[in-house]
Amino acid sequence: MGRKKVLSYIFVPVIIVLGCAVLALLLAYLAPRPPVEKVENARITLSRALTFSANIYSADLYRESERFYDSSMVKWSRENERFFLFRNFDEVEKYADLSVEKAKEAIETAKENVISIKTRIEYRIDTLNNIVAHLNKIFTNYPLSTEVREMISKGKLLLKEAEIAFSREEYLHANTKIVDAEHFLTESLNNATGNLEDYFRSYPIWRQWVDKTISDSRRNKSYSIIVDKYARKCHIYYNGIRQHVYDVELGKNWVGHKRIKGDKATPEGMYKVIRKLGSGRTKYYKALLLDYPNEEDKAEFRRDLETGVLPPTAGIGGLIEIHGRGGRGIDWTDGCIALTDWEMDVVFRLAGEGTPVTIVGSMVKLDEIHN
Repeated sequence: MGRKKVLSYIFVPVIIVLGCAVLALLLAYLAPRPPVEKVENARITLSRALTFSANIYSADLYRESERFYDSSMVKWSRENERFFLFRNFDEVEKYADLSVEKAKEAIETAKENVISIKTRIEYRIDTLNNIVAHLNKIFTNYPLSTEVREMISKGKLLLKEAEIAFSREEYLHANTKIVDAEHFLTESLNNATGNLEDYFRSYPIWRQWVDKTISDSRRNKSYSIIVDKYARKCHIYYNGIRQHVYDVELGKNWVGHKRIKGDKATPEGMYKVIRKLGSGRTKYYKALLLDYPNEEDKAEFRRDLETGVLPPTAGIGGLIEIHGRGGRGIDWTDGCIALTDWEMDVVFRLAGEGTPVTIVGSMVKLDEIHN
């Protein structure tokens, strides 16, 4: 009996321990398990969405996915505070699945939006570069206002910044720059184009002057000079046929007709050479003095004084010449027409007192210039 008692003292505790262990294992097996893999999948999918910049190009869907993921983690934390047998991870799993669903949707939407934005920005950059090319072609030497020139400069700078952002795939930043560049460039283009169109309203009279000058040259078998201010060209005709074409530099404010002394405008009209000034008689190498102001200029000046268009103190000005010392590449004269000294030698040799000099805004229509 003594031995049986000893054995019972040994086996009973062992059986109890084993029973408890089995019970614990059974309870652990039956206890709800958290959806670790699904939550981890949600985290990985969210991270993948970031690599496609879904937080930028599909922000609403990405934020929704984040909220679902955060809700899943909050629910998990709350369930962990409960007794393990009473835990329920259904909502943890539900929000993790929703997070994955929205993250995948955000990725696809971001891909589509990037393609769409990229295409639109490429088109707008090309359009603005065409505007810049047009401005450079038509208005490089055109005396626009300081305000318009500044707008063009700002627009060009913003366009360059947009191109840099685009090359870095910073499409939203590029789009912001494009919007600002469009404002400055289109506004300046409209302003400049309107100014130029107003100026070219005088084209019909310019054409008449040009045709008459060439016709007179042909009829008289003589030399004549035509200055095209917009094109910056001096055309030398003989017997109605163009013999020479030279680049010229004009007054700083060459657009329009010269109206008063000191306005730095180059006059427009039909003039004649009234004096030839050789070397030593002018500071501009050689010069052909024109008969500006002619009778038409004087009559127009008087009308402007009488109607109050010009102040009573205004003077009509004079001493308009074709002279040398040109070749600077900018408009710098006080209203005269400047050639290089070599070109002036040719013009000086061919022209004489009485040689017609016709100065026009342009020899061709504005449409032809645009095309």
